[in-house]
Amino acid sequence: MKIRLRDGSGSRGYRYLWEDTDRHGNVRIYFARKGRPKIRLRARPGTPEFETEYQRAFAGWTAPADKTEKFAVAAPGTMQWLCQRYYASAVFAALGDSTRKVRRGILESICQDRFGGRFIGTLPHATMEPHNVAELRDAKAAFPEAANARLKALRQLFKWAMSPAYGHAKRNPAMNVPYLASKNPDGFKAWTLADIAKYEARHPLGSKARLALDLFIYTGVRRSDFVRLGPQMERDGHLVFTEVKGRERLVKTHALPILPPLRRSIDATPTGHLVYLPTQFGKPHSVKAFGNWFKRRCREAGIDADLSAHGLRKLAATICAERGATEAQLMALFGWTTAKQAALYTKKINRAKLEKEAAMLLQTGMGASIPAESNHRAANEIRTDTPTFSQ
Repeated sequence: MKIRLRDGSGSRGYRYLWEDTDRHGNVRIYFARKGRPKIRLRARPGTPEFETEYQRAFAGWTAPADKTEKFAVAAPGTMQWLCQRYYASAVFAALGDSTRKVRRGILESICQDRFGGRFIGTLPHATMEPHNVAELRDAKAAFPEAANARLKALRQLFKWAMSPAYGHAKRNPAMNVPYLASKNPDGFKAWTLADIAKYEARHPLGSKARLALDLFIYTGVRRSDFVRLGPQMERDGHLVFTEVKGRERLVKTHALPILPPLRRSIDATPTGHLVYLPTQFGKPHSVKAFGNWFKRRCREAGIDADLSAHGLRKLAATICAERGATEAQLMALFGWTTAKQAALYTKKINRAKLEKEAAMLLQTGMGASIPAESNHRAANEIRTDTPTFSQ
């Protein structure tokens, strides 16, 4: 359900809500999630009070037994209260849909954790110290990515709380707590050229599966943009579109040239009017549904189960880096806002080149360090002392 915010900052989508009109014509709003009791939300939709009720219901807190009692809210100054203020802020609303969902889930999980026998959500947020943040991080140490996601969520929460516009906190206890080292620093596994050849052998030119591969390789886009690519984006031999990821904060428009191999693949494949790869009903795939569809095409080709669509993006970035693309060029093509991600590829390629060049210097240096006379004497000694087949 989408509800317009009363402060005029826009609309906000809510899950698990539905409306019911009673016999007097009054509209009632309920939170109804499978496996949980139905909860009526009594505050005026679009207000901070409504947001507070919704977050309590989402976290599993039920309404008071006494219907005459007003719906209880988090005590001011507590962690739960701070999180609820964050959820209702324009800063949080400006995040992408998936980012909001994930971050809220992480913060709600933290509030439901216990510290000293009490829910963290009921503790004063001003008393949180760096060692408390480290404990929350270390609780997920077996899964470094999840541990770091907790740390990042807390950093962003307190960064917002410290801003002069809100002034809810005077310090950020998570700022100087370090991230844990990843057990998988390379992230998603990248495809190889052998994998590409294997896939192409199973899915020939003109098939939807082949077009999917070519679109990934020759555009380097994310899945969230991939599912939207279509004929309506073609402009003078380019694909012109705006990235989905982060568009609420920074609009990034691309004009990617349609390279000849991709043009041939598009022209050889039956496509939809709006998107190149529609569903059987002619509509765009959802990101998740397309990922599952592409996985099935990979299995048909006997591709490693660990490989995914994102691995093709990594292969494309690697190829560009190997052929001399600069960090700025990689950032522009792949939509990265900082040089950090691009540097991972350029540094890896540069390191490999420097290693090869250094090895050649080592060989030359070692050869030059042996005097000619010593080489001649050593050769004579070998001929004298070592038996040969001619003797």
